[in-house]
Amino acid sequence: MPARTITPTDIGNIVRSARKAAGLRQFELAGAAGVGVRFIVDLEAGKPTAQMGKALQVLRALGCTFDITPPPEPQGKRIS
Repeated sequence: MPARTITPTDIGNIVRSARKAAGLRQFELAGAAGVGVRFIVDLEAGKPTAQMGKALQVLRALGCTFDITPPPEPQGKRIS
């Protein structure tokens, strides 16, 4: 399966869709995730400089999962 590159815009679209599917308004999600409304607005807009920790809080509050697969380890070399 080829790797998929996800963009800040993709994350924003996922957050917006999940929020709407949950029947939440932006201020309700902000409260549930412990972030400000402005952060939710920016995250949904795909702001590329959004703080990762806060973005993960929002995803967690929505019940989303986020998986990262590291690249395969090169033969004979170990990544520290």
